[in-house]
Amino acid sequence: MLHLLGVNLPDQKVVSIALTYFYGIGPVTAQKICSKLSIHKQCKLSELTEGQLNQLSGVLSNMTLENDLERQVKANVQHLRAIGTYVGKRHAMMLPVHGQRTRNNSKTAKKINGRMLRKYSTADTAFARQAFGMFQAPLSKHME
Repeated sequence: MLHLLGVNLPDQKVVSIALTYFYGIGPVTAQKICSKLSIHKQCKLSELTEGQLNQLSGVLSNMTLENDLERQVKANVQHLRAIGTYVGKRHAMMLPVHGQRTRNNSKTAKKINGRMLRKYSTADTAFARQAFGMFQAPLSKHME
Protein backbone atom coordinates (compact mmCIF):
# COMPACT_ATOMS: atom_id res chain seq x y z
CA MET A 1 0.00 0.00 0.00
CA LEU A 2 1.24 3.42 -0.96
CA HIS A 3 0.52 6.17 1.60
CA LEU A 4 0.17 9.45 -0.27
CA LEU A 5 -1.04 12.66 1.41
CA GLY A 6 -2.90 10.79 4.14
CA VAL A 7 -4.66 8.28 1.88
CA ASN A 8 -3.72 4.62 1.48
CA LEU A 9 -3.62 3.62 -2.19
CA PRO A 10 -3.41 -0.05 -3.26
CA ASP A 11 -0.29 -0.91 -5.29
CA GLN A 12 -2.01 -3.16 -7.82
CA LYS A 13 -4.60 -0.58 -8.94
CA VAL A 14 -4.31 1.39 -12.17
CA VAL A 15 -3.15 4.93 -11.36
CA SER A 16 -6.27 6.67 -12.71
CA ILE A 17 -8.50 4.38 -10.62
CA ALA A 18 -6.36 4.72 -7.49
CA LEU A 19 -6.50 8.52 -7.68
CA THR A 20 -10.27 8.36 -7.26
CA TYR A 21 -9.68 7.17 -3.68
CA PHE A 22 -9.07 10.84 -2.85
CA TYR A 23 -12.19 12.80 -1.87
CA GLY A 24 -12.57 15.40 -4.60
CA ILE A 25 -11.00 13.49 -7.50
CA GLY A 26 -13.29 11.73 -9.92
CA PRO A 27 -12.49 9.68 -13.03
CA VAL A 28 -12.22 12.70 -15.35
CA THR A 29 -9.89 14.62 -13.04
CA ALA A 30 -7.79 11.48 -12.51
CA GLN A 31 -7.41 11.06 -16.30
CA LYS A 32 -6.36 14.71 -16.65
CA ILE A 33 -3.74 14.32 -13.92
CA CYS A 34 -2.38 11.16 -15.59
CA SER A 35 -2.18 12.85 -18.99
CA LYS A 36 -0.50 15.90 -17.47
CA LEU A 37 2.17 13.70 -15.89
CA SER A 38 2.38 11.52 -19.04
CA ILE A 39 1.39 8.31 -17.24
CA HIS A 40 -0.11 5.77 -19.65
CA LYS A 41 -3.65 4.51 -19.06
CA GLN A 42 -2.82 0.99 -17.84
CA CYS A 43 0.12 1.87 -15.59
CA LYS A 44 -0.21 0.57 -12.03
CA LEU A 45 0.97 2.36 -8.91
CA SER A 46 3.68 -0.21 -8.28
CA GLU A 47 5.18 0.58 -11.71
CA LEU A 48 5.64 4.30 -11.04
CA THR A 49 9.14 5.61 -10.47
CA GLU A 50 10.15 7.73 -7.50
CA GLY A 51 10.23 10.84 -9.68
CA GLN A 52 6.72 10.22 -10.98
CA LEU A 53 5.46 9.73 -7.42
CA ASN A 54 7.06 13.04 -6.40
CA GLN A 55 5.42 14.79 -9.38
CA LEU A 56 2.09 13.20 -8.48
CA SER A 57 2.29 14.30 -4.85
CA GLY A 58 3.26 17.80 -6.02
CA VAL A 59 0.20 18.06 -8.27
CA LEU A 60 -2.10 16.69 -5.56
CA SER A 61 -0.73 19.00 -2.88
CA ASN A 62 -1.75 22.02 -4.99
CA MET A 63 -5.37 20.83 -5.13
CA THR A 64 -8.09 21.22 -2.50
CA LEU A 65 -8.77 17.64 -1.37
CA GLU A 66 -10.06 15.53 1.50
CA ASN A 67 -10.84 17.37 4.77
CA ASP A 68 -10.32 20.86 3.37
CA LEU A 69 -12.78 20.21 0.54
CA GLU A 70 -15.34 18.62 2.87
CA ARG A 71 -15.08 21.62 5.19
CA GLN A 72 -15.51 23.98 2.24
CA VAL A 73 -18.62 22.16 0.97
CA LYS A 74 -20.20 22.14 4.43
CA ALA A 75 -19.46 25.84 4.85
CA ASN A 76 -21.09 26.58 1.48
CA VAL A 77 -24.23 24.67 2.44
CA GLN A 78 -24.38 26.36 5.84
CA HIS A 79 -24.04 29.74 4.14
CA LEU A 80 -26.92 28.93 1.79
CA ARG A 81 -29.03 27.90 4.77
CA ALA A 82 -28.11 30.98 6.77
CA ILE A 83 -29.06 33.48 4.06
CA GLY A 84 -32.34 31.69 3.43
CA THR A 85 -32.03 30.69 -0.21
CA TYR A 86 -34.30 28.13 -1.82
CA VAL A 87 -31.44 25.65 -2.06
CA GLY A 88 -30.60 26.19 1.61
CA LYS A 89 -34.20 25.55 2.60
CA ARG A 90 -34.20 22.33 0.54
CA HIS A 91 -31.05 21.20 2.37
CA ALA A 92 -32.66 22.03 5.71
CA MET A 93 -35.79 20.03 4.86
CA MET A 94 -33.70 17.07 3.63
CA LEU A 95 -35.20 17.25 0.14
CA PRO A 96 -33.60 17.05 -3.33
CA VAL A 97 -31.81 20.27 -4.21
CA HIS A 98 -31.31 20.18 -7.97
CA GLY A 99 -34.91 20.09 -9.17
CA GLN A 100 -35.60 16.37 -8.98
CA ARG A 101 -39.14 15.19 -8.36
CA THR A 102 -40.05 14.11 -4.85
CA ARG A 103 -43.08 11.92 -5.51
CA ASN A 104 -41.09 8.71 -5.84
CA ASN A 105 -37.35 9.16 -5.78
CA SER A 106 -36.26 11.36 -2.91
CA LYS A 107 -35.07 8.61 -0.57
CA THR A 108 -31.41 9.07 -1.44
CA ALA A 109 -31.58 12.85 -1.08
CA LYS A 110 -33.20 12.49 2.30
CA LYS A 111 -30.36 10.24 3.42
CA ILE A 112 -27.59 12.46 2.04
CA ASN A 113 -29.00 15.82 3.11
CA GLY A 114 -30.00 14.42 6.50
CA ARG A 115 -26.40 13.52 7.32
CA MET A 116 -25.45 17.14 7.70
CA LEU A 117 -28.23 17.84 10.17
CA ARG A 118 -27.27 14.93 12.39
CA LYS A 119 -23.70 16.18 12.76
CA TYR A 120 -24.80 19.41 14.41
CA SER A 121 -26.32 19.87 17.82
CA THR A 122 -30.00 20.30 18.51
CA ALA A 123 -29.47 24.03 18.94
CA ASP A 124 -28.52 24.29 15.25
CA THR A 125 -31.63 22.45 14.09
CA ALA A 126 -33.77 24.55 16.42
CA PHE A 127 -32.22 27.63 14.84
CA ALA A 128 -32.97 26.26 11.37
CA ARG A 129 -36.57 25.58 12.34
CA GLN A 130 -36.97 29.06 13.70
CA ALA A 131 -35.13 30.81 10.87
CA PHE A 132 -36.86 29.03 8.03
CA GLY A 133 -40.27 28.65 9.67
CA MET A 134 -40.23 24.92 9.11
CA PHE A 135 -41.44 22.02 11.19
CA GLN A 136 -43.77 24.24 13.18
CA ALA A 137 -46.65 22.38 14.71
CA PRO A 138 -50.08 23.97 14.27
CA LEU A 139 -51.55 25.54 17.34
CA SER A 140 -53.77 23.16 19.18
CA LYS A 141 -57.28 24.09 20.12
CA HIS A 142 -56.47 23.61 23.80
CA MET A 143 -54.08 26.58 23.78
CA GLU A 144 -56.75 29.05 22.61
